Amino acid sequence: FLLIVTLIYRRRSLTIRKLDRRVNRRVSHKPLLCKLSCKETVAKSMNSLVGAIRSMTGSPNEMPSKRGKKHLNDSPAGNGLSVSGTGCGSTYYCIKTQTYQAREPTAVEIAITEQFDEGSKLLVRLAETTEVSAFRPELQGAIFCGHLVADLDSIAGAIGASILYGGTPARASEINSETQFALDHWKVKDIAYIEDLVQAEPDRAICLVDFQQKTQLHDCIDMSKIVGIIDHHALQNSTIVTEKPIFVDIRPWGSMSSILAYEFSAQRVHLPAPVAGMLLSAILSDTLNLRSPTTTEWDRRVVSMLVQYCKVEDSNLLCTRQFKAKSMGISLMSAYTLVQGDLKQFKFCADSGEEYQVAYSVVETTDPLASLARASELVTEMRTVKMELATGKKLHVLYLAIVDIVNLKSYLLLIGEAERTLAEAAYGENTGVLPQEVIDVAGDDCHRYIYDLGTRVSRKADFVPPISKAVANGWHPPMKRSATELVFTGEKAETWVPVVDYSHDPSGEIVRRVSVDVK
Repeated sequence: FLLIVTLIYRRRSLTIRKLDRRVNRRVSHKPLLCKLSCKETVAKSMNSLVGAIRSMTGSPNEMPSKRGKKHLNDSPAGNGLSVSGTGCGSTYYCIKTQTYQAREPTAVEIAITEQFDEGSKLLVRLAETTEVSAFRPELQGAIFCGHLVADLDSIAGAIGASILYGGTPARASEINSETQFALDHWKVKDIAYIEDLVQAEPDRAICLVDFQQKTQLHDCIDMSKIVGIIDHHALQNSTIVTEKPIFVDIRPWGSMSSILAYEFSAQRVHLPAPVAGMLLSAILSDTLNLRSPTTTEWDRRVVSMLVQYCKVEDSNLLCTRQFKAKSMGISLMSAYTLVQGDLKQFKFCADSGEEYQVAYSVVETTDPLASLARASELVTEMRTVKMELATGKKLHVLYLAIVDIVNLKSYLLLIGEAERTLAEAAYGENTGVLPQEVIDVAGDDCHRYIYDLGTRVSRKADFVPPISKAVANGWHPPMKRSATELVFTGEKAETWVPVVDYSHDPSGEIVRRVSVDVK
């Protein structure tokens, strides 16, 4: 009997050593799944050994489990490992303590787990030397620049593309709070203004990243200098026109940074870890933590690769901190900043040949009620911005969407009859029924200028395509103005001008002042 026990113990010890070596090799690249330490593995194996001995000796205190069946109590006492859910043949694990209940896995966790093997395949293709670069002669030495009102995807994309193809990254506007968080978190230096680089080298080639619309192009960029486009947006009527063929890489993915991260792997180019972190943050931002309808399997696969590569121990913590950074200070921002902060213009053509210009601004926040409480102030500012943008050209519609990035809901602010009729033609008739919490902060009459967009959250996938379809189906601006438009139209909206205020922010903040008070 002792001989049998000794042989079993030696065999299990050998298995434990092999398992421990295998765990040590993979634990640094697979942080999502909870791993047992060597001591816990030994404890579990010894418990199984005791159970086997009791079974052989006929002890009724513990019965062996059925083979192949997982039990919540299979884990060693006190290790906190519990099964929280299954799907697509995978098992997801989370830490369960006495304080918190087991939760369902997030979209990011599911993607990391389900795409782990595919992500690993991409990971092993990354070059280990910096001497390798992607061979795109037309892009080498170019300036890589994103769109006006730069977001995280355009900044990270400019940085990533400059490393991948060899060039200089640039930005077309100030850095927002979310982008600044990512730069600080991954320890990446800020990049130069596009106007400074163009002024220093006016003949230098330029590659556009994260856009291809003329309405989003910085004024200092000469279209004859554009040699490439890397983007993930639809081609609209305002797409740039070039005199000669250029390099174009446009894919229907959720983020432009996903395209670049994949290309680093596909072309076997070395990807610096800080740059990989920036690309990861950009993908999570553009896809709302992989929950946006624009998210594709490629985005999930690339995120899995980057999480492994960057050794992210807690993906949920990273997502949470980014969400907070994105919403940081929104309640303190001026109405001018909120309306102009993420505004893009689009041109749509009707079947009759008429063209309509639509400006669409988006505020993404974890606290939508704080922004909706300022709805009347924002609507007044929107009317002023609409008149300013229409100077020298016709701007038919301006929208501001307030997106709840936690609960994936959105509300649209309407400033006139044109906005209301186009919204109803694109998204359906407005029922006028709003949640009580919205009415409590925005007022009893807020249904006149707040439109419930439901679960639509993406400008690229949910907001703009229905408008294009509505215009093609015959929508045209109405002749009359609504009561809402009359309420928010007055001398105040027309006589206030933007100025820089230094009273609250040493770096300055753009606010409105009555023109007679501006000296």
